[in-house]
Parts: sequence; structure tokens; C-alpha cells
Amino acid sequence: MPTLSPFHIAIPVHNLDECRIFYRDILNCDEGRSSDHWVDFNFFGHQLVIHYKPKAAEDSHTNAVDGKEVPVPHYGVVLPWDTFQEFAKALKSKNVQFIIEPYIRFEGLVGEQATMFFKDPSGNALEFKSFKDLNQLFAK
Repeated sequence: MPTLSPFHIAIPVHNLDECRIFYRDILNCDEGRSSDHWVDFNFFGHQLVIHYKPKAAEDSHTNAVDGKEVPVPHYGVVLPWDTFQEFAKALKSKNVQFIIEPYIRFEGLVGEQATMFFKDPSGNALEFKSFKDLNQLFAK
């Protein structure tokens, strides 16, 4: 696969301090520049910025996938297989509450992948996944 360019994503959070601790100490993202309204993080080689936004009424939506309710929207990173397993174990040891516990989809089939979902303290949904064979990332 070609080398990917880092993406930039900015997300709203209603408690900047609580989310700063979550991304820095739970997900182990290095903190970059910041102000009193936003914080940059190195999100697995990508630029994630949390921006303060007052809390609004929840507009939660899910789609059924594999009999599970997948939150929409969500974001995350595709990790190497072993890194995914280690990361999932670390999240469990830090008592992260999963929306969808780590599991394997399409086991033994094209596109075999591990996936897990959880939320940050402001309710932003994250999915981390890994492919047994990264060349099958876009396989049909």
C-alpha cells in the first residue's frame, strides 16, 4: 500500500479538560499545541484537534452491523493486527467502557478484521480496527 498522508480531524467536546486527559492518558496520544478552547493531539500519526463546544442535546444514531448497533458518526484508525490486540488489552486494563467489545468479523473470509467501539468523555464514538491482511482493506 502507498504511504498515507496524515489526516486532520477536529471534533467537538463539551469538557476540554476531561477529554484532554482521555486522549493523552487513556489513548496515549502525544499532546501538541493548545489554547483555552482547543488541543492538538498526535492521533496515531494523524492530527486530531478537540475543540470546546457547549453540550447540546444528544443526537445519537446507530446502524445495525453484524447484529450490533454501530454508532454513527464515528472515527478511528486501522492498526496493525498485533498492535490492535495490545491496544484492546490496554484499554480494558484502563476500564474503558466499550459500546462494542473487541471481536473478529469475517473470520476466515476476505476482509477478516478485528474491530471495537467506545466513546470519549464527550460522547464522540471511536472505532479501531485491524485487518488480518491489510491488502484487503478495500476488498469486496
